[in-house]
Amino acid sequence: MFTKFKLVWLVARREMRDQLRDWRVLLPMIILVFCFPILMNEFAKETVTFLNKYSANLILDRLVPFSIMIIGFFPITISLVVALESFVGEKERGTIEPMLSAPFDDWQLYFGKLLVGVITPLVASYLSIAFYLVLITQQEKLTIPTPMVMLQLMLLTTAHAVLMVSAAIVISVQSTSVKAANLLASFIVIPVAVLMQGEAVMLFWGNEQVLWLAVVGVMIISLLLIRMGIAHFEREYLLGREIDVINLKWLWDTFWKNFLGGTHSVGEWYGFVFRGSLRRILPAILAIAFIAGASIWIGYDWVMVNLPQVISKASPENLAKIQDRVSQMPDLASLRGQINAPFLFLNNTRAVVMIFLIGLVSFSVLGVLLYMVNIGLIGGLFALLQLLGVYPLPLFIAGVLPHGIFEIPALMIGSAAMLYFGVAIVTPQTGKSLGEVIIELLADWAKIFIGIVMPLLAVAAMIEAYITPVLLANVMK
Repeated sequence: MFTKFKLVWLVARREMRDQLRDWRVLLPMIILVFCFPILMNEFAKETVTFLNKYSANLILDRLVPFSIMIIGFFPITISLVVALESFVGEKERGTIEPMLSAPFDDWQLYFGKLLVGVITPLVASYLSIAFYLVLITQQEKLTIPTPMVMLQLMLLTTAHAVLMVSAAIVISVQSTSVKAANLLASFIVIPVAVLMQGEAVMLFWGNEQVLWLAVVGVMIISLLLIRMGIAHFEREYLLGREIDVINLKWLWDTFWKNFLGGTHSVGEWYGFVFRGSLRRILPAILAIAFIAGASIWIGYDWVMVNLPQVISKASPENLAKIQDRVSQMPDLASLRGQINAPFLFLNNTRAVVMIFLIGLVSFSVLGVLLYMVNIGLIGGLFALLQLLGVYPLPLFIAGVLPHGIFEIPALMIGSAAMLYFGVAIVTPQTGKSLGEVIIELLADWAKIFIGIVMPLLAVAAMIEAYITPVLLANVMK
């Protein structure tokens, strides 16, 4: 085992030596490492002077951690060019054939490039953060964050570096030119920048628990990216492709062929093609069912633990108003003509598609999280009614069960198809390119979505619009 990792270090050492010789990489990195903290320090001074006029102490306390997160991010974006040309750059320089013919395993080559790609931006980020902290110590109005916050910031910086470099190496393997790889870099920088905006909001709110979840989530996505890169790394693929061509006809033909599966009737399609796709996602359905149970319990437990504290602090008048509003429900039978079944169908369909799209860009991690939030609301609402003194079981039997027996399985099956997509894309599939795998998985998801999810949601919308209000109104009487 040690010998195998020694070969990884040989690849990394060769790559590191090439980087240290190239002044075009070192000079911008050095300038950014030492100049950007000075600019952020000047910005902090002006911000402190402005916020002191309004006694915004909370913002001042969060200003330094926010600046550290930004300072750690910029060196990673500059160093990303190293990872982007890790394989495709070797191909353009004509040095990839000797490297691929060396007695290395595929994972050793991949990890050697990945190791250097991660170390370079991290060293630059850590040096830049350390220099900024030195500048902060020279100011009286700004203080260094607590050790726990600093640990979170350093882990976030590390997670961002691993995430961006992992994505960059995947792009480098799949690209045919350095120009194409650099153009695709925006698909790395922009999503991570949006992610950092959400992390900045949590940072200013002071929600440290959610920040820990952000660290774990980013690292999980990073590991899945590494797994996907190794799963679809083929030496012959690197040597054989010379130019990328967008062939829309090939894309559509491949998708349509996988979607139909050679069938010629609806019954034949359901009997062979659809059934095969449903069988493939069966383990994912079982996993989603377990996640659903856990989410309902988490939602119920969270409301039961946290909401009593809020209710105990509320005045008797406000509490009485809430109880009156809960007990004085509107005449639901009169709403039958106003509730639109097509609107409910489109709304539920949009939710399933949104879960899939979010899971598509995060290897199902964010999609599963959104699914957990949706299902967890059931347990939270059950606990809320119970705390307000309303017996919830009859309301759920009349108000959720009639359409829920169709809507909840549709949501679970759609989420299971999304989870299967994330698992399958990081699984090695010999003889298929990454593009072919993605198209086939999209066709599988379309089969599940059109074959069972949409019909179940259509039935659920009809019941929710025209039957559930009548049942719920009778129970409320």
